[in-house]
Amino acid sequence: MKYLLHRVFRRRFPLPPALFLALMGLPAFSPLRADVRLPAIFGDHMVLQRNIGVPVWGWADPGETVTVKAGTDRAAATAGPDGKWSLTLARLAAFAQPIEVTIAGKNSITLRDVLVGDVWLCSGQSNMEAGAIAFLSKEDLAQACHPQIRLFTVPLWVAPSPADDIAPASEKHPLMGKWQVCTPETVAADGPWLGFPAVAFFFGRDIHQFTHQPVGLIVSSKGATRIASWTSLKTLASIPERAGEIQWVMKYRDDYNRLKQTYETVTLPQWKAALEKWNQENKAAIEAYPAELTKWERLAKEAAAQNQPAPVKPVAPDAPKPPANPLNNSQRACALFNGMIAPLAPYGIKGVVWYQGEANVGEPVIYRTELPALIRDWRTYWGQGDFPFLLVQLANYMARKPEPGESNWAAIRETQLKALDLPNTGLAVAIDIGDAANIHPFDKADVSSRLALAARHAAYGDQDVVYSGPIYKRFAAEGDKIRITFDNTGGGLTIGRPPDYFFVSRNQTVPDAASELRGFAIAGADHQFVRAKASIEGNSIVVAADAVRAPVAVRYAWADNPDCNLYNKEGLPASPFRTDDFPLGKAALFNKSEPVLAPFHASHPSSAK
Repeated sequence: MKYLLHRVFRRRFPLPPALFLALMGLPAFSPLRADVRLPAIFGDHMVLQRNIGVPVWGWADPGETVTVKAGTDRAAATAGPDGKWSLTLARLAAFAQPIEVTIAGKNSITLRDVLVGDVWLCSGQSNMEAGAIAFLSKEDLAQACHPQIRLFTVPLWVAPSPADDIAPASEKHPLMGKWQVCTPETVAADGPWLGFPAVAFFFGRDIHQFTHQPVGLIVSSKGATRIASWTSLKTLASIPERAGEIQWVMKYRDDYNRLKQTYETVTLPQWKAALEKWNQENKAAIEAYPAELTKWERLAKEAAAQNQPAPVKPVAPDAPKPPANPLNNSQRACALFNGMIAPLAPYGIKGVVWYQGEANVGEPVIYRTELPALIRDWRTYWGQGDFPFLLVQLANYMARKPEPGESNWAAIRETQLKALDLPNTGLAVAIDIGDAANIHPFDKADVSSRLALAARHAAYGDQDVVYSGPIYKRFAAEGDKIRITFDNTGGGLTIGRPPDYFFVSRNQTVPDAASELRGFAIAGADHQFVRAKASIEGNSIVVAADAVRAPVAVRYAWADNPDCNLYNKEGLPASPFRTDDFPLGKAALFNKSEPVLAPFHASHPSSAK
């Protein structure tokens, strides 16, 4: 009975380690001794950010002097009355050879195999979370040995207020919460959702190939999460549309201990009692079910051989489901910022890669405020200036519609495009490499290579690289036509198609480029958009439609899953855009439940590029 109870409880209701410790009456993060200690982000195999003053912090006895030595650099600090200490090491030059970092007070800690290079924080929802093992063939996995690329995956923690440290890793995923060297074993270790994330893996590989320096990747992500979950309370409180939600955030914070106690002492015992009673009352059915299922499988196989319908499949006894955990809702505003972002700051980073937005498709207008607010929020919280912030624009998804119309997906993409108005930002456009049937498109390699191009410009000052596809600049009416001009035209505008790998990954033949531009719509004063013809004239596009004699606006790729093909000659797609600022019409709301990631197998072609 105890075994069944434990099995059902663990399978259906996994608790975060921090909450598990709390329910057991144990401190999650409080030191049992007053030794010098560090937050979990500091550890063996870590990568320290080059060319900045490196922040190091931790805890010790109040008044204790702590000395940190990294390579030849040394700095000291004194713990305050609360036991916290912090210091900044001198700027460290990139160094591919491992060094040791020693932290000494009354006790001493030595961190080994530490590299100095570039550290990127990779965050967002499931398309950031999805593991590389789901996108790599066996051959690619065998070659995934990159000793100068290191990964740190932050365990999930829904926290009521900004935490000092991350949650400990669960027993099932012991590689989380500590730095890992990129090897075939670590890439595959935690499976398709908690292993080495695909976007981070490909991005880190591309950045390493460009810089020839060590790369550290800190991944803090959770599928199906809204941007509000990743935003601090202070910043969220400045967004008028979230005023009502702020009250719930503060109530959750203030009631956290009571909710935990009620859950532990009332709700869980009631469920356990109900489960035990159910086990007793259904003992015969539980014991009989395996034999019934085996019999059904035999009869179903015999029926299939005779082209007969299978008998009715027996229904497995269904135990009472565990109660909803009021402390583990990752959709809570500020909660993931508190538990999975705040504990990381101010660890030195080169920049951020952000892949999120699907969960906010139902609220595109608020997202206009929330996305730039989050970028400013994290930059302020880190205190490291306007570090580079790279975004993946949402890929094409869902059924293709025959006529122009409103699209919440397009509205979210517009906000992601407008984030380029902020300093040191970059955008990877993915409008051509999505999947109508899967919100988690397979082609993560090309997404990451476009992110790496954006990084070369925004983070590394590469002025020669063509880092983006065409970006809308301005429009001008010319009689019955509208002329559109662009930035980032590279070698020139052209009709293009997705990269070869997009088709190879689907076992499809790479097609020839189309002969005419697609994806443009035009409207007159009535704001009714119709499909339009478009032609390339130098570095501009001329758009017209017979049905619109006096056009006032043009839209490009303004749909959930547009049919569009404007590129520059470097093969980078143009971002969707609109020239108008018409109020957004009513669009179909997105179902916020995310589809399960389709399984991938080693039979898929290589993702090496």
